[in-house]
Amino acid sequence: MKYKAVIFDLFGTLIMNFSYSEYESALVELATILGAPPEDFTQKWLGSSRERMTGILPTPRANIEYLCQELGINPDEAQRKQAIQVTMDFTVRAMVPKTGAVETITQLKSDGYKIGLISDCSGQAVQVWKNTPFAPLFDVTVFSCEAGMQKPDPRIYRIATDKMGIAPEDCLYIGDGSSHELTGAREVGMHPVLIRDPDEAVDAHYIEREDNWDGPRIAYLREVLNLVK
Repeated sequence: MKYKAVIFDLFGTLIMNFSYSEYESALVELATILGAPPEDFTQKWLGSSRERMTGILPTPRANIEYLCQELGINPDEAQRKQAIQVTMDFTVRAMVPKTGAVETITQLKSDGYKIGLISDCSGQAVQVWKNTPFAPLFDVTVFSCEAGMQKPDPRIYRIATDKMGIAPEDCLYIGDGSSHELTGAREVGMHPVLIRDPDEAVDAHYIEREDNWDGPRIAYLREVLNLVK
């Protein structure tokens, strides 16, 4: 076998990046529910991304409470619960497998590869992940909000390989290039591949991506099956 494991990113790789217009709409809805100025709320939400991704704000409740405190607002409990539900519902809508994703991973497992995930995500994404078709297919999952660090920190890649009991050099890494994840994977010895889905929304919402990536690229997940031959 050319590799012993295939490790995937989540957003933009296994599932589509949601559009910025969808994201903005959801934030305006949250602001309206909580009685906050939409522009101020959006700024504070985007500004607290690191806290959500590294587990400082580990739950939707903690995130909403933090934003209320920062904005100096005091919505009642019903409003807070409604806002929490909106964030969860949005995550559920976002966590839909790309066409062929489940089938590709199932084939890789059948062929004897270990399957891993390294994702920069919030606690609510972890909650939703458990109910997706992906969950039973993965041998190892590393979520930034649980690890307390984000890509491209070399430690987050090594957590995955250590759990798998294999060397980074034996891993193929597939990601859309957010957070310099491909460079990070290469620096620890993995074999990174950029995936850029042509069906992705024009205004896809993402953290700055490695658009100048000089390594291998694919368009669809099923192409991974050719890479491991």
